[in-house]
Amino acid sequence: MKIGVIGSGYVGLVAGACLADFGHEVTCMDSNAEKIEKLKKGEIPIYEPGLEDIVGRNHRSRRLLFTTDIESTVRGNDVIFIAVGTPPKEDGSADLAYVLAAASDIGNYIDSYKVIVTKSTVPVGTGRLVKETVAAKLAERGAKIEFDVVSNPEFLREGKSIHDFTHPDRIVIGCENAKSAEIMKKVYRVLYINNTPFIITNIETAEIIKYACNAFLAVKISFINEMALLAEKVGGNIQEISKAMGMDGRISPKFLHAGCGYGGSCFPKDTKAIESIAKKNGLDFLVVEAAIKANEIQKAKMVEKIQTAMGDLHGKTIAVLGLSFKPDTDDMREAPSLYIIPELIKSGAKIKAFCPQGMKESAWRLAAFKEALTYCDDSYDAAKESDALVILTEWNQFRGLDLEKMLGSMKDNYFFDFRNIYVSESSARHLFKYFPVGIAESAMPEVMY
Repeated sequence: MKIGVIGSGYVGLVAGACLADFGHEVTCMDSNAEKIEKLKKGEIPIYEPGLEDIVGRNHRSRRLLFTTDIESTVRGNDVIFIAVGTPPKEDGSADLAYVLAAASDIGNYIDSYKVIVTKSTVPVGTGRLVKETVAAKLAERGAKIEFDVVSNPEFLREGKSIHDFTHPDRIVIGCENAKSAEIMKKVYRVLYINNTPFIITNIETAEIIKYACNAFLAVKISFINEMALLAEKVGGNIQEISKAMGMDGRISPKFLHAGCGYGGSCFPKDTKAIESIAKKNGLDFLVVEAAIKANEIQKAKMVEKIQTAMGDLHGKTIAVLGLSFKPDTDDMREAPSLYIIPELIKSGAKIKAFCPQGMKESAWRLAAFKEALTYCDDSYDAAKESDALVILTEWNQFRGLDLEKMLGSMKDNYFFDFRNIYVSESSARHLFKYFPVGIAESAMPEVMY
């Protein structure tokens, strides 16, 4: 099957590469000529484990092509995926300008039956708007060409997107008829014959499923973070609380890890978007609204924890490990570091930072604070002459640090482990003034057992 993908960003590129790996002929189109030229040369614009190999392999086999030509992308393919960005507006709602522009282009160039698929995360009603936009363009042309619109939301975790696309929990297809549903089953034939569950529903239901999933996970994270704050106050251990909760089959242990707040391209944007959708429909989403507020409070509590422990931060140097919102990605959108680092600098601290992939993006996102922010070669370089060590992202390489070596070059021994990586290691507590998240001093593992 011939498939076109409009938008070669994170979702579009991963989807296009994986669909090509399924055996389809895929054309990834993007209006950014520089990006397309880099992709043709094998240069991947984002950091995602495994993506470079899968793109290179399929590009060499000519199953995956890159272009800036929207007309040939529309005319030359049977299924057209819309995978452009839907950035948040000031009111939190999703900006559909790029989605509707893609729909307009499709309407201008469609010349035979096509299935038009919204892959971007879009609010309820977008499928209808896409259908109306394409139909309006066809009316302007005086053309009568049949087409169908399908909602096929993505559920990709950054850092694990290749696995998530090729081994999904389910495939959600929102459509209006059996014809388009059967075509989508052919698109995902590799998964269909492997008994991956397919949810065939209407377009509106499919559109809300993605928001419902992300909002629920955000609520779960904010809930456990609030429990962590309480555990610290009353002498509890959030890791033991999470473990016990996760053993309940109704709850599950996933997304029950306390930390410094969620970030990324999905949870912050999608929670605000679904809250906006609810308000437009006369509803107050109190649970989601509380999760958003709790997440902001959690980041502020981390700054407060450092200030309370260290006192006046003027003249202090703090080593920060991890800038991206999660490990195995260079994405810093809404990362806790974007709040915590500026607040520490405003309090008078100097920051020495290291992140395996996040420093390039951090350089422009935190450009306003560059005078007080130094980027380092590695974790040990960041620790030199620092008064405190703060872990914000749980990259695997931060799990095996030589703590004695770190301490040996530091001026003081504060250690703020905001991902609870070293809770079970007594050396962290013996060498440092150690501050995890959600674990009271009296409830540390070595005290309990």
